[in-house]
Amino acid sequence: MPINSCLCLKRLTAMLTTVALVRGPELLKYSFPAPHPMNFRRVESFYKKIDTLPKEMWDALKIIAPKMATIEEIALFHDIDYIEFVKKKSAEGRGYLDSGDTPSFPGIFEAACYVVGSTLELCRIILSGNVKRGFNPMGGLHHARRSAASGFCVFNDPATAIMYLLKVAGLDAVAYVDIDAHHGDGVCYEFYDDKRVVFADIHQDGRTLYPGTGFRHERGRGEGEGFKLNIP
Repeated sequence: MPINSCLCLKRLTAMLTTVALVRGPELLKYSFPAPHPMNFRRVESFYKKIDTLPKEMWDALKIIAPKMATIEEIALFHDIDYIEFVKKKSAEGRGYLDSGDTPSFPGIFEAACYVVGSTLELCRIILSGNVKRGFNPMGGLHHARRSAASGFCVFNDPATAIMYLLKVAGLDAVAYVDIDAHHGDGVCYEFYDDKRVVFADIHQDGRTLYPGTGFRHERGRGEGEGFKLNIP
């Protein structure tokens, strides 16, 4: 191996020693029935790609198992009536959780709880000082609102993590950066008047992509004004 390649590999390996990765079959359960585009193959393909990393890099990652969030943890952000609604629809295993984007299926409640719980577990591990970064390949369900599903998102794990950091961990403020092509409306507007949440979102223009929001003039409201940055 060339010297430059060896140095690059060593640097990447050193960076990965500070990264926790959630891996486990529980995350694959957040999968809507075919032909829905949001299915287990997304996470499965990511895991397969990770498996092709050089052994030095793979060994440097800290692998953690998915963890299921409790109802109390989900309720840090979501309304309890909505949580119960999702549980009911999960048991029924049919219909939609919203106007037509997010179908229900048997076990969707538990699957969504694993997504949130895994993101919260990453927060706890990072706060402990054992790692500096964490990645949940099924996380980032940023469209769900406090009392409604939206855009394939049942429970909003980033928003729940923000509430965990503020309410449980006792942080004074949280900076949230979203680089998904879609605007993170479920995070932006639910904390729109909260100055403790510094929100920055780089996304495709809402005039050409769902959810049709996130324009430059949207900078927050009340005490939250100036603490929200939308860059389409």
